[in-house]
Amino acid sequence: MTTATPAAGTRSLFRHHDFRQLWMGDTVSVFGAQFVMFAMPLMAVQLLHADAFEMGVLAMLESLAFLLISLPAGAWVDRWRKKLVIVLGDLLRAALLITLPVAWLLDALTMWQLYVVAFAVGCITVFFDVANQSYLPEIVDGDQISDGNGKLQASQQTAQVVGPAAASALVRLVGSPLTIAVTAVCMGLSSLFVSRIRHREEPHDPAARRPLLEEIKEGMSFVLGHPLLRRIVACTGLSNLASSAIFALFVLYAIRTLGFSETTLGVVMSVGAVGGLLGAVSSAPFGRLVGEGRAIPLAATLGGAAMFAVPLASVLPAVPTLLVGQFVMSWAVVVYNIAQVSFRQRLCPKPLLGRMNASIRFLVWGPMPVGAFLGGLLGRELGVVPTMWAFAALGLSAALPVVLSPLPGMRDLPRELDALAASAAVEEEPTEDGAHARD
Repeated sequence: MTTATPAAGTRSLFRHHDFRQLWMGDTVSVFGAQFVMFAMPLMAVQLLHADAFEMGVLAMLESLAFLLISLPAGAWVDRWRKKLVIVLGDLLRAALLITLPVAWLLDALTMWQLYVVAFAVGCITVFFDVANQSYLPEIVDGDQISDGNGKLQASQQTAQVVGPAAASALVRLVGSPLTIAVTAVCMGLSSLFVSRIRHREEPHDPAARRPLLEEIKEGMSFVLGHPLLRRIVACTGLSNLASSAIFALFVLYAIRTLGFSETTLGVVMSVGAVGGLLGAVSSAPFGRLVGEGRAIPLAATLGGAAMFAVPLASVLPAVPTLLVGQFVMSWAVVVYNIAQVSFRQRLCPKPLLGRMNASIRFLVWGPMPVGAFLGGLLGRELGVVPTMWAFAALGLSAALPVVLSPLPGMRDLPRELDALAASAAVEEEPTEDGAHARD
């Protein structure tokens, strides 16, 4: 029997024991992830002298698993206990990452080891992320999902503000390999917090299992069969392809083209990420002001336009240009994510959450390794800066699927399982005030 202890509707989620453990675990984990995101590319550039193509391959391998295994991972996660997947995911990633500083201490570190560790960690992250994103609706009430996502996003954005600066200081102090060792400690602590969650999940009945392909198809059909989700997926996938191409080259660009030190790079990334922290706390008021449906295309357009700040830094004062661009992009991405993730979590039946999230991960994160590889390849053939201009243009055009959709005319997003009918009605008969779905 499920023994969740949901908080009352007006009660702060920070007084909800299970959410508090999930939030603390997620906070520690995302801080560790920031250290890896900062230190691993630096390790490749500074210690192993990687070129643009090698940086593209490394970034590709970090996210390739979402293209290869996310669909079956969603079906498997729906069969397993999500808490166990999250705890084991943190422990296994910590064990893999600790091999990098060990190899460095033994003078045996190679690009091939970075490739293998990046890909293996990415595979585990597929299961971890699907379980983690599907777990919140299990432990809190439906009306608290947006609040929960906002608090989790606030932690993630705080990590993006503090993490790069802290990572740059650690790199200066102990070097990039030992900075990665700190991540292993963070992920161990994360697994400890999540293991203390009291909620007991309903065991999946093995007799109710259907063929794996049939279960995968059910999750994909839910996503692609919904007229609003289709547009959101198209926007997110194209945007991720463009941003992955740009940021696969970003550390190389900052260090070699702009002449940044590790400290300057860390400060730029940290201060720029303040926009994401503001996005986490302002997403709800912004949604109330413009409408939660309209917030999605507005944020997508602003985030796409802000990508141009990266190549513009090569012709304008680099630090202020990147600070403004990173600030706007971080704010827009967080507002967009909170709105669309909360929408789909409310909409989806709980037994389908893992497969729904995995299907979306496949469709929107699957383009990331493709973008990273193309960024590295074109960066080598055309040059880093021209490649960034091309993909910034793609990033802005990625907003078109949601801009040219019913969303700009919708103040409220559908909240129930009849959302298909509600959103279809908007397409057929738009009204002056947009669609107002039932709560």
